[in-house]
Amino acid sequence: MKILDKYILKSFITTFATVFVILLLIFILQTVWLFISELAGKDLDFILIIKFLLFKMPSLVPLVLPLSVLLASIMTFGDLAENYEFAAMKSAGISLQRAMRGLTLFILFLSLAAFFFANNVIPYAEYKFINFRKSIAQMKPAMAIAEGQFSDVGTYNIKVEKKSGENGNFLTGVTIHKKINAYDGSKNVIKAKTGELISSEDSNILKLVLNDGYYYEDIVPKKYEERKKIPFAKSAFKKYIINIDLSKLNTTEEDDSQIKDTDNMLNVSELLYTIDSLNTNFRKDINSIADNTYLRMGMTIENQPEKALTKSAVTTPLLASFPLAERTNILKTAANNVVSNNFSIESYKNEIASKVETINEHWIALYEKFVIAVACLLMFFIGAPLGAIIRKGGLGLPIVFAVTIFIIFHFVNTFGKKVAQENEITPFLGCWLSTMILLPLAILLTYRATNDIGLINMDAILLPFQKLFKKIFPTQN
Repeated sequence: MKILDKYILKSFITTFATVFVILLLIFILQTVWLFISELAGKDLDFILIIKFLLFKMPSLVPLVLPLSVLLASIMTFGDLAENYEFAAMKSAGISLQRAMRGLTLFILFLSLAAFFFANNVIPYAEYKFINFRKSIAQMKPAMAIAEGQFSDVGTYNIKVEKKSGENGNFLTGVTIHKKINAYDGSKNVIKAKTGELISSEDSNILKLVLNDGYYYEDIVPKKYEERKKIPFAKSAFKKYIINIDLSKLNTTEEDDSQIKDTDNMLNVSELLYTIDSLNTNFRKDINSIADNTYLRMGMTIENQPEKALTKSAVTTPLLASFPLAERTNILKTAANNVVSNNFSIESYKNEIASKVETINEHWIALYEKFVIAVACLLMFFIGAPLGAIIRKGGLGLPIVFAVTIFIIFHFVNTFGKKVAQENEITPFLGCWLSTMILLPLAILLTYRATNDIGLINMDAILLPFQKLFKKIFPTQN
């Protein structure tokens, strides 16, 4: 390797490592903010929080890595141009392509590493992250119950005055509200002096053992006038056990979607196998829906109505041979059948749309693993010539350009995947749309930097207006 290649590579790697660490820390702080409700006030020790963030960290790399490559490229080549080092290279007969050659090989290696990371590390980390969030309640069952306030745990609303023990399993002053009927507002209230939370990592059931308490139950009389008396039943107990489903703990809307979206936990070979299975099942479901629709309409595929009709039936009104009263009943029955079939078809449409969305999500997960690799190359061929053109290093102007370009890339990429998921466009186009849009920019910037053309040629823009101005207002001699 030439001395020049070593110098440029060293400058880029130093800048890239610094930018990558800083951006990763910023995105980790954003992750902490997003999951603050799960981490704060749950008596989680430092080790569990670190594990939580470590399992989430790999999923941030597809966002951080392309932006780091883009910013590091602009800063590195901007510094070389600002310090007239590019001018010295060109005077020695070294072109921009020659200066980028060694660094291009490094970016190719980085792209391959990014694909390997997206194909192997991210699916494993995503799987561990989802399961870790589900198992936190088993390792720390008391985390779902905060002191001095009511905490929602499934159908229960639990308040404790004090928690004690190594894991906060022993409770003092327990008050529990359990809603029985959502329509009449009836509730069960349980009060106990002490309680204990018992759980096992092998079980999905959390056992809450209550000692020395009372059980209050609302009674809803059948007669409305008696309900104004608000009757209830009260019973005392020495020991009372409540079994709580651990899946109810720490539940958020995001949990449900992430647990369902298992496509993020699969590598390329697993995704291809899953997509093939989903397509096979989808075709079977379509055939089954078609058969069920024919049967519901009283037809079979072998005996379709157009084949069964005779020539006389076509030329003669179908209801002409029936009495008037029977015609009315036949028409009512037919109308009801039409309404029923329309309702079934609408439900089938929603079912089919859901299956298509699942298939598209798996295709998107597959293409994303290749997009991150190509994105690193794309950002390099945008950042390197852009830095050589603007001739500015440091953290000023390069950050403005890098953030602007990356926002465009990320917005188009997110928009494309969302539209593809809804089957408005193909998953391939949705995932590669951002690359297709920015690829001409990379080619244009590389061409302009190679030929020493500025970022914007003001003469080329103003010249047509100057000619038009001279035609309208010719100068007089």
